[in-house]
Amino acid sequence: MLAPIELLRRRGLLEQISDEAGLTALFAREQVSFYVGFDPTARSLHVGNFVPIMMMAHLQRAGHRPIAVVGGATGMIGDPSGRSSERNLLDDSAVLANLATIRTQLASFLRFEGANGAKVVNNADWTGPISYLHWLRDVGKYFSVNAMIAKESVRRRLEERDQGISYTEFSYMLLQAYDFFVLNRDEGVQLQMGGNDQWGNITAGIELIHKKGGGQAYAITSPLLLTAAGEKFGKSAGNAVWLDSALTSPFAFYQYWVRTDDRDAGKFLRMFTFLDLDEIEAIEAAHASNLAGRGAQKRLAQEVTRIVHGEAALLRAELATEILFGREIQGLSDAELADIFGDVPSTQLELNRLEAGIDLISLLVEMGASASKGEARRALTAGSIYLNNVKVTDAALMVTAAQLASESTLVVRTGKKNYFLARFA
Repeated sequence: MLAPIELLRRRGLLEQISDEAGLTALFAREQVSFYVGFDPTARSLHVGNFVPIMMMAHLQRAGHRPIAVVGGATGMIGDPSGRSSERNLLDDSAVLANLATIRTQLASFLRFEGANGAKVVNNADWTGPISYLHWLRDVGKYFSVNAMIAKESVRRRLEERDQGISYTEFSYMLLQAYDFFVLNRDEGVQLQMGGNDQWGNITAGIELIHKKGGGQAYAITSPLLLTAAGEKFGKSAGNAVWLDSALTSPFAFYQYWVRTDDRDAGKFLRMFTFLDLDEIEAIEAAHASNLAGRGAQKRLAQEVTRIVHGEAALLRAELATEILFGREIQGLSDAELADIFGDVPSTQLELNRLEAGIDLISLLVEMGASASKGEARRALTAGSIYLNNVKVTDAALMVTAAQLASESTLVVRTGKKNYFLARFA
């Protein structure tokens, strides 16, 4: 079994470490309590958060104890790290609503029972009661403004004269440092982990612990998640893939991973699954011999969807994917069909027209599936018209409610890939 640090490194989850020799020795001799912070600035976590979540899960599986800090306090400020502009500030009710959702979401990834069971805490519990004067005396006096300005996340913003940085965001580093101090003092936390843009904030916490007479503390950061094309994952990048099924459906989530670039498939299998590294190497070798089969991407999509959404949701996502490739459509809801065929031309029709039946030839023209009745007849004769992925050749067919794929949707396909929807209401 790999040692924790080597495991994170081989999984592609480790970028920087403050004292590798010291932390390696600590992991070897005792159970280590560690934490990762999550700001509740949205109602859901996204795949950018999935990186530190997987770091936590791997270390917990190695016998160590994770603490997730949901930032009810820091989430009201906004972290300047990795940002070119100031975040929109949330009010108390929005922060608390997001906090509750994320707390529930984290419970899907971490085990909360046993000797190293995970714990979720809210930093508002220890930050909220402190007065401003006590904060300046007990925390602020330990930090040099010169040293804070030298931190990359702050320095970069100061160099951008159009944006700059507000005092509110400038103080974020102290808040996060205080979190580390409190958790070190009260929970015995010796390690903080986060994205690489958090390095300055995390090391500020280590400095505060040392200056206030605490014990040894360590930092680990993960690389920021980029595709082979150089695109950044995360909600601030405008292409968020959410872990909440109400924001990114299991089908869309599954499809996202199936579309992974060949150059990223192996990397993401290491980062986002619990598959053995030897098995991943075998998957990569098989994939390299048949790129068109997208075997690595399919396995990646299966494993990640199962972890995030569960086995039942994975089976539904796989069924939906098979439907895109011609499987007969049955047993799906209107919402699921809308998800699968989100970009397909759709025609709204009156439900009562189905009572008497609609001439299929006329319906194909009305939906835009055929340019004319003559073209529709020729397509039917040639066997290139499908209702709910079932071939139809009867030009005299009258479409009724019996032909619907779901409560109110009919799926028409012409040829291999051209889909059209008729929605009856």
